Parts: sequence; structure tokens; C-alpha cells
Amino acid sequence: MRELAQQGHEITIFHRGRASAALPAGVKHLLGDRNDIASHVHDFRRLAPEVVIDLILSSERQAKALVSTFRGLTQRIVALSSGDVYRACGISHGFESGPLQPVPLTEDSELRTARNTYGPELLQQLRNVFGWLDEEYDKIPVERTIMSDPKLPGTVLRLPMIYGPGDPLHRLFPYLKRMDDGRRVILIQDDVAQWRGPRGYVENVAGAIALAAVSEKAAGRIYNVAEEPFLTEVDWVRRIGQQAGWTGPVVPISKELTPAHLKVPYNGQQDWVMSSERIRNELGFIEPVGSGIAMERTINWERAHPPDLPGSAFDYRSEDQAIEAMGIKADNLNRRQ
Repeated sequence: MRELAQQGHEITIFHRGRASAALPAGVKHLLGDRNDIASHVHDFRRLAPEVVIDLILSSERQAKALVSTFRGLTQRIVALSSGDVYRACGISHGFESGPLQPVPLTEDSELRTARNTYGPELLQQLRNVFGWLDEEYDKIPVERTIMSDPKLPGTVLRLPMIYGPGDPLHRLFPYLKRMDDGRRVILIQDDVAQWRGPRGYVENVAGAIALAAVSEKAAGRIYNVAEEPFLTEVDWVRRIGQQAGWTGPVVPISKELTPAHLKVPYNGQQDWVMSSERIRNELGFIEPVGSGIAMERTINWERAHPPDLPGSAFDYRSEDQAIEAMGIKADNLNRRQ
């Protein structure tokens, strides 16, 4: 919204009355429940928006309600999807079998064949963080609904793992806390140490969304949004350390020796990086915030807003025992790095 407001666009947000106080001046508000969106059709008709951006589409049911409500009322719908639509995600999470998918993933790469992206237990955990998720969560039928209506053009953005100020998952915090606690080494399960996933800084992802919303060329198109270069997990931790002032080594450790609280369940052989070449070439997207500033802002926010995690998540005693079991001595840590 800040990006669109700076460009001079008129913005109305439809929400439940819990919007941030830090909204741009002049933004209008329309209160309601997106699960009862059809009951507000008269309000939307009076508003007559040129473009509708749906940030929280979760299921085919919601997508159909959105299209039905705005057909004839707007020129285009921009819907946010996820990189979890790709079959590579299913292989990485273990609910689809191989072969491994080639990367980087493009918008034409193979999609999942399995429905129900996440199991019931994991989905409930995610719903505790993202209240907009419903029990039918699956972005594939969402995309098909948005892109298949002949009378209402759609644009879909497949988003990466987003980090930055406000991240409800605090993706950087476990690494950052270890650095700030003075840990001399950070361990990573060896079969995922070289894993590469899609990442994006929050303000840069927002810039991509705003660009797609105002670009007529985006009608009928699907775009991946992800930053480059594609970093391995080890290099990602080193990048955090470089900005945080931590110079210790990041050491891969065998799965057998990995402490329980550091074990990773997914298949580290399946990379999950997404090419953003299409949105860069077709719409001219360039990240507005550089990687150094993005990391600095993220670290500052994480330090100021630490999550309430159990102490077991930072069982340094078992980590030290694992380091000793590997036979790593303090004087050769730098050589292992």
C-alpha cells in the first residue's frame, strides 16, 4: 500500500478492523469478513475498483467467491499464491515421490499432484500463525480459478519464503540468537546444508506486487517472485552472520549426530529455488531494497521483537556434545569453515 500510495493511486482496504496504524495517509477503509465477501457487493459496486489485490486467498471456495463477486465490477484481479504449488515442494516435504525436479523452477515447471499441501497437524500450527488459512488450503485450485474466468483477467504471483520486519515466523531468529549468544559454531544437518530455497525481503516482495497491480501487461500472467542469487542454507547463515557481526564457522553435521531440536524433516536433496526472470524481463522488476539494507532491517527488527520460544529450542549443551562428538577442536574450526 505504501508503494501504491507513493505512486498516487487511490487505495481502499477491505479488512476486519485490525489494520496497522502505520497505513499511508488517504487510504480508505471498508470493514467486513472476507469469508462473507459476497454480502458487500453493493459496497464494491459503488467503489468500482480498477484492480483488486487479494492477499489472503486460501482455497478454491474463496477464489470462486472472489471471482463471482467482482466479475463485472473490476478490470483485473491480482492474487497472491505460493511457491508451494510446485511438485518440488511436495518432494522436499516428502508427500510426493521423485524424481527430483530440475531447478530453478519456472512458471511452467511441474505442479504438485497431491492435494492438501500440508498435513492436518502442520496446517493447524500454521493457522495459529496465519489466521486467514482455512481447512481447505491449496493454492493450485486458487490459481486455476483466478486464471480461468474469460470475463475477468487475473494475475498470479507465486511468493517465496518472506523475511523482514513483521515476519510472524521469525525465520532469522534461531540463527541470530545463537550469534548474539556468542555461540562459537552453528550446526546444520548435513543433508540440508546445501539446500536452496526461495527467499524474498518483505519490501521487495511488496514492490513486485505493486508493480504487477499497475502493469497492464501482467494480465493473464503468472509470476514467480524470489531474490537472487540462490543461497544454500550454509551461505544464508553466513550472510546473516556477516551483517550481525558474527564470524564463527557454520558446520554441517551428520543426521545421526544432529541434536533432536536441530533435526530437519524435509528432503534436502530437492532444491526449491524459483526463477524470477519472467517478472524481471516482462515488467522490469528490480528489488528496491538492496540485500545489505534488507538484512540489516531484518536483524534490527528480530532483536527488538524476539519470539517467545521454549528453551529447548536452544539446547546448547546438546549442541556442544555434538560438536565434541565430531571431534572438532577450537583451533581448527576456522579451517572447517
